[in-house]
Amino acid sequence: METRRLVLLMIFSLSLIMLWDNYQASIGKPTLFGLSTGASTVDQDAATKQGAGNVAAINDLPNAPVQASSDVPADPNAIAAPAVEIAPAAQTITVLSDVLELQFSTQGAQLITSKLLNHPAVENPELPVQLFEQSTNRTYVGQAGLVGAADAPNHRTLFELQPGATSFAAGQDSLNLVFKATSGGIESTYNYTVFRNRYDIDLAITARNLNAEPVSPSAYVQITRDGNPLESDSALYATFTGPAVYTPEKKYQKIDFDDIADRSADFVKTADSGWLAMIQHYFVSAVIGQDGPRENYTRQVDANLYSIGLVSSLGTLAPEQTASYSAKIYTGPQDQRVLEALSPGLDLVVDYGWLTVIAQPIYWLLEKIHSYIGNWGWAIVVLTILIKLMFFPLSAASYRSMAKMRKVGPRMQKLKEQYGDDKMGFQRAMMEMYKREKINPLGGCMPILVQIPVFIALYWVLLASVEMRNAPWLGWVSDLAAPDPFYILPVVMAVTMFIQTKLNPTPPDPVQAKIMMVMPLVFSVMFIFFPAGLVLYWVVNNILSIAQQWVITRQIESAPATAR
Repeated sequence: METRRLVLLMIFSLSLIMLWDNYQASIGKPTLFGLSTGASTVDQDAATKQGAGNVAAINDLPNAPVQASSDVPADPNAIAAPAVEIAPAAQTITVLSDVLELQFSTQGAQLITSKLLNHPAVENPELPVQLFEQSTNRTYVGQAGLVGAADAPNHRTLFELQPGATSFAAGQDSLNLVFKATSGGIESTYNYTVFRNRYDIDLAITARNLNAEPVSPSAYVQITRDGNPLESDSALYATFTGPAVYTPEKKYQKIDFDDIADRSADFVKTADSGWLAMIQHYFVSAVIGQDGPRENYTRQVDANLYSIGLVSSLGTLAPEQTASYSAKIYTGPQDQRVLEALSPGLDLVVDYGWLTVIAQPIYWLLEKIHSYIGNWGWAIVVLTILIKLMFFPLSAASYRSMAKMRKVGPRMQKLKEQYGDDKMGFQRAMMEMYKREKINPLGGCMPILVQIPVFIALYWVLLASVEMRNAPWLGWVSDLAAPDPFYILPVVMAVTMFIQTKLNPTPPDPVQAKIMMVMPLVFSVMFIFFPAGLVLYWVVNNILSIAQQWVITRQIESAPATAR
């Protein structure tokens, strides 16, 4: 009977976890088991009706321009499909700042390369992390252009780089690259401003009407990326890779590549402010457009190739009249302080899911501790101690309950032998003993359940914080975001779990007792592949729990037993 209850309990618990994980996946939140995440599909019918005009336009006029009024953006599906290959006549211009290596192509004045010089790649630490890339293995580029006028310059048009410096001079804080092209009677100028020691780039698009008749162009800025997973993705824990949109109306909305492919993506299509981004673990590329009416859009432009962008009307331009549009492009780490300063809500790309309200204060506290200590590993240790102190009363109540259960363990075994197959009699006698000893069978579980949201939130903070990348702790741990190279922390983790198992009351069922003894080994194998920072947190928490539980257990066991 005890074994059957244990099996049923495990099945029920696993079912609850899987149901919750599927729910998290359905709303685009982080999951524990690598389930595919995507935006919510609520009100799909409304979203389909809203995008029906765009679907018809892209099917009927895939490359044709669409006229726009002064207050309604042009149809984004009229934007020409991006060319995967750069034209032979195109030139590549390389710009080096203190933190970025950027490459621009004169074909469309596209941003085709961004290497983060201060962030080594996981696959090869000798090379920097690369976000924007155009190669045989990856398509990930920043693009801009004009629509709404026939043959207006876009990201397929061949531009000319205007004379000027392409490298920083001593003491120079910013560098301008100017690209110019004329097509369809419109002269288009792109002015990119690259800053020293910054990951954001300013883009100013200027359109001049050279036609004899008025035109009504619209400017678009988009990020195009393939849907391939990253080599650094882990099979043990899931992190989101894909597009996201932020608007004041609906805040942060993630979009799954599959939803773009079947045209069911649900997000705010029109807005006056906000941003859009392409997200991956630790890093993000984002477009922050100027305030004003715009249309957000997503498109599948080729097999396994997707775009997310915004398009905004420049109004009606009379002959020789000029209009401009400005945007900011960010390509760099998910540094919450920097992102928050760039645009409201941009720091939400560091996604803590449904526990954001708890995780944000934890991250703030962790950052404050680091500002005094200067080492992220020791900051994790101190933070774990503070959280443990905060929950000290609840933990104490839980350990007292388990200590009492452990103390009466031998008497419970005698009762089990005394009643034999009389399960009901054994249950009555056990409850009477619990009543005499003032033991609450659930007393050891409830305090732990209250603490679970905090510990899960801390888990996501440590998993999502780019500050952990390449952050050393002690000699053998040189990267808190990578697994322990010598497996020392996972082994210590297994030892601490084994000690905790010994301090807990022995289950009356022998099968259950064996399972509890095997659990430390199972967890230690799993934690071999987890980031060292996460394992460090669990090790410190276990050591503190052992100390607290050992003291309480000694106190309870040394106290005189209640008369039977």
